[in-house]
Amino acid sequence: MGLEHRTADMIRTVVSVLEPQFAVRLWSGERIGPAEGPVLAINDPAALRRILLRPNLEAVIEMWVSGQIDVEEGSLFDIAALGTRQKLKHRLKALPKWKLLRDVPGVLFGKPPTDSGLAGRSPFVSGSSKEAIGHHYDISNAFYALFLDERMVYSCGYFTDWNNGIDQAQEDKLDHICRKLRLKPDDRLLDIGCGWGAMLIHAARHYGVTGHGVSLSEAQTALARERIRIAGLADKITIDITSYEAMEGPFDKISSIGMFEHVGIAQHHRYFSTVHRLLKPGGLYLHHAISRRAKRSRKAFGRKSAEHRALVKYIFPSGELDHLGMSVENLEGHGFEVHDVENLREHYGRTCRLWAERLRARFDEAIAEVGAPKARLWLLYLTGCALAFERGTVQINQTVASKRVRGPSGLPPTRADLYRD
Repeated sequence: MGLEHRTADMIRTVVSVLEPQFAVRLWSGERIGPAEGPVLAINDPAALRRILLRPNLEAVIEMWVSGQIDVEEGSLFDIAALGTRQKLKHRLKALPKWKLLRDVPGVLFGKPPTDSGLAGRSPFVSGSSKEAIGHHYDISNAFYALFLDERMVYSCGYFTDWNNGIDQAQEDKLDHICRKLRLKPDDRLLDIGCGWGAMLIHAARHYGVTGHGVSLSEAQTALARERIRIAGLADKITIDITSYEAMEGPFDKISSIGMFEHVGIAQHHRYFSTVHRLLKPGGLYLHHAISRRAKRSRKAFGRKSAEHRALVKYIFPSGELDHLGMSVENLEGHGFEVHDVENLREHYGRTCRLWAERLRARFDEAIAEVGAPKARLWLLYLTGCALAFERGTVQINQTVASKRVRGPSGLPPTRADLYRD
């Protein structure tokens, strides 16, 4: 029996036992499973060899990026929603292992797997750098514009109604943050990791602040400065391409929105000490960051999941997540008083789902802009992030703290001002 026939026979056996609720199409055109609905397409018989040689998440990612596997007549969300008729681990136990092992040698020593172009990516290192930031954010402004909102906000939206679109959700998020910071005219606001400048523009336009941003992304900063000029706010907002550590204060208010994930746990002391130095006594700091769930011990928390290792390797070099308790402990330990924590996990799930759907709708343009491998990688990344937030695998919180002073904090007695009409 030829290699392709043996491989096809193995796949048929696996599909018949696992009973996925979606169809599987082989490279020959043969369709296995339901006649309607989404299809997992296996475009290359060498895909099975790859997964047998490297049965891990990275192998699946590389098969997806190279196009060895694909989804037809639906989306990755559809495949994830259907799954198998029973829990996968129970189905795996029912596989006829001896029958499959009989054909393994021929499959393993067949055609080499297709190179995805992702091999050799940098290993995990704690702490951000200009090179790491550039890897993620300097892809192409035009590429990000394909799926982000009109303001180019690349962080969790805030849905006052789950039916709201991404433009409304991001405007509401920016205003929600401005209210939490109790911004007022002539406040000096520092936005750490200011991206394309949306937060600074919103705060200056609607709250009259004088804004300053810092970023390590040259591509983002160039567009941010142009948007500030077009908005007529060049006299109110400045942005520097530099580290937050190089800044001189004091600032009345500081925001950090989706930047902290790049800092690295080993650099937390330096980060919080710097924010404390830059903030005036009694000033407010808003900490908006993705986090992992805490574990029973620090050792257990230190172990990185396969999903986390893949994210660092392919998308966020040097990225690292803490847990909520660690953030609060760091804030209190570095001279802050924590006033409020809000969990926005479901909001980020909705945000990432909308981003993935928008990218998929303009996928041909994405391929033209950054090439098929990178476009496919990002579609997988955004889909995976949406599912992770929706399922509670990761969290995101907005934490408001002040630079501790003796006596009253100066904040209102309730949160009612945050939700005014």
